[in-house]
Amino acid sequence: MIETGFLITAFATLFVVVDPLGLVPLFIALTPGMTREERRAIGLRACFVAVGILTAFGLLGEAVLGFIGISMSAFRIAGGILLFLTALDMLFERRTQRREGQTAAEHDHDPSVFPLAIPLIAGPGAIASMILLVGSAEDWTGVLAVHLVMLVTVASAFLLFLVAGPLERLLGRIGTLVITRLLGMLLAALSVQFVIDGIRGSGLLG
Repeated sequence: MIETGFLITAFATLFVVVDPLGLVPLFIALTPGMTREERRAIGLRACFVAVGILTAFGLLGEAVLGFIGISMSAFRIAGGILLFLTALDMLFERRTQRREGQTAAEHDHDPSVFPLAIPLIAGPGAIASMILLVGSAEDWTGVLAVHLVMLVTVASAFLLFLVAGPLERLLGRIGTLVITRLLGMLLAALSVQFVIDGIRGSGLLG
């Protein structure tokens, strides 16, 4: 029998770490000018990839990183660096510049795998949470419950992605540009925090 307290803890942990509500403006900023169908496809693909990654780490846990000799601290540092590169793109419109002259058939700017799936949805924090929650489960029903909670959390993010279009129209171009710049700054700060936490966790700071 799964304890209600464990379910509440698992849901609260994953929902706060993944932060589906906070992903909506990021999704808008990463998919400017795209149609509703294109955004739905990108959101769905990002969620499927994130579910696959979180499931793998939830089932295999620290053995995956340990097998290839990577610590969670190193993974957090790497995720922070990747997120910082995305922040630079948002701040200096490099993404818009890359799209100029591209045809509709080109998909080099597809953000579904990076940075949406990794590290925004299935980031170091979410991966670490899955490993810790599965490790604290008493039996296989607890492990199953953790993965079901994870599915609900990612599904809620996808449902919020579906309303990205109306939100973008509500904000307008100027509002979207302002939010993109602000989020770029927030992402830069968040990425630096990832790196700091990773360095601190590695013991390099004492």
